[in-house]
Amino acid sequence: MRENSTGRDESVDVYVRARTYESVRAVLSDDHNYAEGVAAARRVAAAVVAEAGALVLADVVVGLSLELASALERIAADQGMAAVDLADVWFVE
Repeated sequence: MRENSTGRDESVDVYVRARTYESVRAVLSDDHNYAEGVAAARRVAAAVVAEAGALVLADVVVGLSLELASALERIAADQGMAAVDLADVWFVE
C-alpha cells in the first residue's frame, strides 16, 4: 500500500506491501499446481495473522484489492472498456 491509511507507522506499510507481494508470488509460483499456490497463499495469510494480527491481515487484503484494481484498470484501458465492466466479466460471469 502506498499510503499509510492504517494510522500506524510507515514500517507497517512496508510489511504489508511485502506480504501482499509474497501472497501474489505464492499463487503465481507454480502455474501447474493451483492447489499448492492456494495453500502457499494461505500460509502467507496465516503468517501475517501470527506475526502482526488480524488488522494487518485486513491491510494486506486491501493492498491486494488496490493492486488488482490497478491491474484491471490497465487491462481494461488496453481493451477499450471500463475497469468495472472487466471486473464483472472476471468475477461475476
